[in-house]
Amino acid sequence: MTPTQSSPWRNIAIVGPYLSGKTTLLESILSVTGAISRKGTVENGTTIGDNSPESQNRSMSVEVSAAYTQHGEVQFTFLDCPGSIEFAQETANALIGVGSAVIVCEPDVSRVLTLAPLFKLLDDWKIPHLLFINKVDRATSSFTEVLQALKTVSSRPLIPHQYPIRKGDEVSGFIDLVSEQAFQYHPGAPSDPIPLPEELKAEEQAARQEMLEGLADFDDRLLEELLEDIDPSQGEIIKDMKQELTADLIVPVFMGVATEDYGVRHLLDALAKETPEPAETAKRRGVKASNEVMAQVLKTYYTAQGGKQSLVRVWNGTLTEGMTLNDTRVGGVYRLMGADQKNVQTAEMGEIVALGRLENVQTGDTLSSQGTLELPRAESLPPVYGLAIAPENRKDEVKVSGALTKLVEEDPALTWEQNRETHEILLWGQGEIHLQVALDRLRRKYNLPMTGRPPKIQYKETVRQAVESVHGRYKHQSGGHGQFGDVYLDIAPLPRGEGFQFRETIVGGAVPKQYIPGVETGVREYLVQGPLGFPVVDVAVTLTNGSYHTVDSSEQAFKQAARVAMQAGMVQSQPTLLEPILSVEIYSPSESTSKVLQVISTHRGQILGYEGYEGWPGWDKISAYFPQAEMQDLIVELRSATMGVASYRWQYDRLEPVPDKLAKRILTQQDG
Repeated sequence: MTPTQSSPWRNIAIVGPYLSGKTTLLESILSVTGAISRKGTVENGTTIGDNSPESQNRSMSVEVSAAYTQHGEVQFTFLDCPGSIEFAQETANALIGVGSAVIVCEPDVSRVLTLAPLFKLLDDWKIPHLLFINKVDRATSSFTEVLQALKTVSSRPLIPHQYPIRKGDEVSGFIDLVSEQAFQYHPGAPSDPIPLPEELKAEEQAARQEMLEGLADFDDRLLEELLEDIDPSQGEIIKDMKQELTADLIVPVFMGVATEDYGVRHLLDALAKETPEPAETAKRRGVKASNEVMAQVLKTYYTAQGGKQSLVRVWNGTLTEGMTLNDTRVGGVYRLMGADQKNVQTAEMGEIVALGRLENVQTGDTLSSQGTLELPRAESLPPVYGLAIAPENRKDEVKVSGALTKLVEEDPALTWEQNRETHEILLWGQGEIHLQVALDRLRRKYNLPMTGRPPKIQYKETVRQAVESVHGRYKHQSGGHGQFGDVYLDIAPLPRGEGFQFRETIVGGAVPKQYIPGVETGVREYLVQGPLGFPVVDVAVTLTNGSYHTVDSSEQAFKQAARVAMQAGMVQSQPTLLEPILSVEIYSPSESTSKVLQVISTHRGQILGYEGYEGWPGWDKISAYFPQAEMQDLIVELRSATMGVASYRWQYDRLEPVPDKLAKRILTQQDG
């Protein structure tokens, strides 16, 4: 099937902030469409989404879960995406393959800020999206107030599709603004049509007029009808909704209570009628119609039974089991229902399926039979939290590299490195929970229990005072030839960042040329650990004089003499402790900037200034310098100050002296 052909498949991502009810909404959708016989709950760990032990133990989504069902003539694949910002990379990787998304949110005007990153991500990728206001039974603000608050975080017009019916403090139903039909909610059952309440007619008319005017901004014909007081037909309105949604120009708004199935069937009707077909999504991604089989990897799983599985979106052609993509044979084609899978052998354009045993394929890769196009992939998020990890059992050290490689394949938001200076294995990610989930997976999937602690700070030391003619003599006699080396060294500080310089000003052959390399080697070896216990930087050492013995001198003897001189001279040079300083850019909603500035000041940060964050209306970019020692819990405090949405990027900038009081404490701990 090519992108120009009609397809019954619709791929929908379910996204939203933590605790908005995404997984519960998916469970309701699967239940009302008959895909499952009994609804599970997040609390009991029995949902199709959140099926991993790591998700169940925390009652939250930590990775993308796929499920499929049918509503009318339309075949749906739903991707339940994590809501926590710590797992935002999972969501971003999955979104590149869907045709549209449902943003799930609560009717809480104080929490609309948590939606801003999601709206921005969907806008950047031009992914059509709808809004489902969940838990309307708990609303403490009017529908109009909630809608107005939500408009502040969406760059696209919000077009209400429904209007709530309240009885006292309870939401009992809704009015469909397209048909002007009122409906009564029933727990676990379809809504019944009821007469439109008289007391709501004026409010319904105002809401409907707002909907029509929003659509008319993109349709001249509809605008003319409104100006002439012509009431457009339902078919015309639905056509406009589909057209403008497909073009990612509007955001239709729905409401309900997922735990009771309220509003879910009407949401499904809209997803079937109004969301774009796969051909439209392929066109938006730049995929041209052809017979070439093309797919893209949205997620990688490692399962105990099936090994490696790659969740892919089929963009072109018909993908079959056993075919070769990117020089790799497809080991199997499966539809996923949470943790369960069904072998289907083939998948057509528009489907999202799992492929087995694509060993050399990574998340984001484009797979094809001819290799003619590389599709864009989601941007990799910068790490903001790290742990030094080590196996609980020394005998497991041989397993670490292989397990971490697979772990990063499953979750590209993780990175790891072997730090040469501290000799630690560092695991980097998006937050404390993110890394705890990673350690849980290592224990469960690879039988590799690991410990984690804050990484060591890579302190350095330097000298503050120059000293001259520091004498170092090494003399050793043990029968036969002895060892003799004799040197005089000048030691001086260098400007910050200059590193190490070695020179010699020997005259008259006081130290023969063949022994001078031994002197430099001895100096360099000493600088690995100076008198304070850390590597020495920004120092110049000059060999000025010395003496030798024609029989007993050797390069090794002069190396030892240089070490003796350095040991004496460094103490005289007033060694001082240096700490790494990072250049940090923090991204925060403007309303939280003052709180962020307070956080910076409590972490010995130096504020350089702040300005509007380009491309993010209502956000600021704050620039600052931070000591690396103050960075470990910075992301936790920043997110606490910004309702969980702040983030940052950092890079090493320079070394600076540690304040004296703090240096004494660090050195005391070092000695301990």
